[in-house]
Amino acid sequence: MFDELQSTNDYALSLLSKSKPIEGTVISTHHQTAGKGQIGSSWLVESGKNITLSIILKPNFLPIPRQFLLNQAISLAVVDFLRHFISEDIVRLKWPNDVYIGDKKSTGILIQNTISGTKIQHTVIGLGININQIKFPSSLPNPTSLALATGKDDYDLSELRQLLFSCVESRYLQLKGKQWELLNVAYHQALYKLNETHLFQSTEGPFFKGIITGVTEQGLLKIKTDTGPKTFKLKEITFAKQ
Repeated sequence: MFDELQSTNDYALSLLSKSKPIEGTVISTHHQTAGKGQIGSSWLVESGKNITLSIILKPNFLPIPRQFLLNQAISLAVVDFLRHFISEDIVRLKWPNDVYIGDKKSTGILIQNTISGTKIQHTVIGLGININQIKFPSSLPNPTSLALATGKDDYDLSELRQLLFSCVESRYLQLKGKQWELLNVAYHQALYKLNETHLFQSTEGPFFKGIITGVTEQGLLKIKTDTGPKTFKLKEITFAKQ
């Protein structure tokens, strides 16, 4: 446990470049000053209030075309974790791996794979879970936390980290045991706005209405539109505010 780091993922990647840490090594900090989200976005947290850590894994058993399964396993682990405290119906996965409580974001996940040849050499899983924080910068669009959802703001972070590790281990063992259909079904059951009509905006076009019908094996979002079914990559589409 570090008092302060710029980024636990960066530290983990640096560690991997210099040594051979064992699978399951955790880099955790009380305060992350330059946390990272998907594709260059930032993750802002209050010191000592939340879970900010990275886990080193070595999923070389996973075929590269199916690496989205790792995303499913880790995001489901966080859902499992939060559902220890909050109703199952309220905790959802917003594609690809933001964990929502109601309509607000509680968790950011950043997965960085290093590929060698035809295998994933190692993976760094970055997790930022809002726990005891109740005030957030106005620049964040829709943040929430376990404290805001439950009315309790004195969770023991050490205890919660142990629970989180147990949830991650359970889902990772399912992945390693090739229980891939189980993971895929659970992911879709938790998927935010599945089978609901919603307004979207594509980066290449105007607003449009569509229905999320699922996610492909490669992690593309499937949406039924007036002009037929379409698939989208990360950052190619956003939920429009209504």
